[in-house]
Amino acid sequence: MTDVLWQPDRGDGTYQNPVLFCDYSDPDAIRVGDTYYMTASSFNYVPGLPILTSKDLVNWTLQNYALSNIPAPSYDSPRHAAGVWAPAIRYHEGYFYIFYGMPDEGIYMVRASDALGTWEAPVLVLPGKGLIDPCPFWDDDGCAYVVHAYARSRIGFKSFLGIFPISPDGKRALGDDHLLYDGTRAHPTLEGPKVYKRAGWYYIFAPAGGVTGGWQTVLRSRRIQGPYEDRVVLRQGDSPINGPHQGAWVETPGGESWFLHFQSRGLYGRVIHLQPMTWREDGWPVIGEAAEDETCGTPVEAWQKPEGLAERPCSLQASDAFAEGLGLQWQFMGNWRDDFFAVENGCLRLNVQRAGDRLWHCPQVLTQKLVCPAFTAEVTLDATGLHPGEQAGFGLVGAQVAYAALRRQAEGFTLVYVQSDGTAHEEHVLQEIAGMEGRITLRMTLLPTGDQTAAVTFEYAIDGKYRWLGSPFVPEEHTWVGVRMALFATRVDASRAECGYGVFSSFRVERVETLD
Repeated sequence: MTDVLWQPDRGDGTYQNPVLFCDYSDPDAIRVGDTYYMTASSFNYVPGLPILTSKDLVNWTLQNYALSNIPAPSYDSPRHAAGVWAPAIRYHEGYFYIFYGMPDEGIYMVRASDALGTWEAPVLVLPGKGLIDPCPFWDDDGCAYVVHAYARSRIGFKSFLGIFPISPDGKRALGDDHLLYDGTRAHPTLEGPKVYKRAGWYYIFAPAGGVTGGWQTVLRSRRIQGPYEDRVVLRQGDSPINGPHQGAWVETPGGESWFLHFQSRGLYGRVIHLQPMTWREDGWPVIGEAAEDETCGTPVEAWQKPEGLAERPCSLQASDAFAEGLGLQWQFMGNWRDDFFAVENGCLRLNVQRAGDRLWHCPQVLTQKLVCPAFTAEVTLDATGLHPGEQAGFGLVGAQVAYAALRRQAEGFTLVYVQSDGTAHEEHVLQEIAGMEGRITLRMTLLPTGDQTAAVTFEYAIDGKYRWLGSPFVPEEHTWVGVRMALFATRVDASRAECGYGVFSSFRVERVETLD
């Protein structure tokens, strides 16, 4: 086992994909100066709109979030699969902008002069159901636009792109939304548009065909309003990289072109790949590896690193000693408040809230993404601050929930192993051990059983010796989100009025080496 959880940088001038084995769905990226900035969908999880940075497009660090909470009381409880969808990040006249769609509310914008500082409060640019995947574009003549997609689940149709004008400061729509491109025949499920301009051409990069088996389309026109011609520039071909889907074209300071995109990996979520990109003499891009006369590339599994500044190989953070507050890798499942938690003296205190009795419905559940394919994770729990009728524990949340927890009852503590079904998320106790002390160490091990599947086991220790709990659990993704580890303190008996707390320390994640 090792502390380096996922290392794409081979240290010899090459890299391997994915560059982020982590669920950063619908990524978009830009370069400002010598730094690349990436953001991604965050759905109902907060803080939202992650900000990652890199100097070489291979080694990424999570640095900030642009959205502390979702400014709507309906997100005070988890609204799974709703919330913040498919953002686009841009830099314009001294400001970083992120536009994002909320499928039930409309298109929003946040901005900041410093991407790693505090972002301004969100502005609703255009209200409306089904408006998703917005990308702003500031043209050379001073006019500005948003190009976006549509969510059939909210508006009744998909595979079209729309456009509307916006004010130069990005804060409001200046005209009506209208259809820009019809992808229903050649590019079904066209979505996630990203707009660029090069050599007098307007380009819209947009994935189509669905996340598991689709392709990357590029549209181009001499006018922002079209008409557009189209070409498929990246598809799976004979590579093992399915999708390949939605992403961003970025250029190095020396003019190299690269493309970041996601790949759907089942329970692991949507992991990030980096592809070489070239421009043909006819003005069309080709992404991935392609023969000289081919117009469509296939994804690469490994390649030469981009030119430019070297960056020390790094790995996303997962472990947390709770020494300097709560690590950036943690997100709550719904809008959070100050009374949800406290961090002091190397301990995380999670306070029981009155809302929710099942994990799926509790905003105070603290989660983090998986960052490698195989690992063990353990945490020490002190449950003595709980009141009768409450529990605290460690688990995995996804299409189903599985967890180990100490429950306090009038006569003492009981250790439970719980799983839920994948429909109503009803929780079922599969093993129960009474007469426990209030302090315990819990451990989870996740091992892959295939490219997109895995089995999870839980163990506990009270004397340094681990013992098994239950039987192996097979997790699944839920909606468009990969499974997540979770720490929690919740109520089991809703009739109780008290609210206690659980204390967690020494959260440790270690990669497990597996045979490919």
